[in-house]
Amino acid sequence: MSTPSVANNAYQMAARLARQASSPEDLPNGRNDVDFGQLVQEAVGNVVDKGRDMDEKSIGLVEGKTDVVDVVTAIAETEMALETMVTVRDRVISAYEEIMRMPI
Repeated sequence: MSTPSVANNAYQMAARLARQASSPEDLPNGRNDVDFGQLVQEAVGNVVDKGRDMDEKSIGLVEGKTDVVDVVTAIAETEMALETMVTVRDRVISAYEEIMRMPI
């Protein structure tokens, strides 16, 4: 895998989220509901999958079955996915804290 495939995956996910957000005709009463829990679950699953892929490629490198470039690319993809997840977590916590500071 290469960096363009990471970008391609990100664009595909963004396009899917945009389609979900812009299709109110599929929902009752025209409401625009997006299941945030499912989105988080998919994102965490993506990070876990990247980590497993990195582990497999690292083991393959030790066994002499995988190229160093593939391992470095897998590590970079995993690092990027994890940093993205941490950033989203930080923003969710920040939003929660801001909501808690609002006067009633």
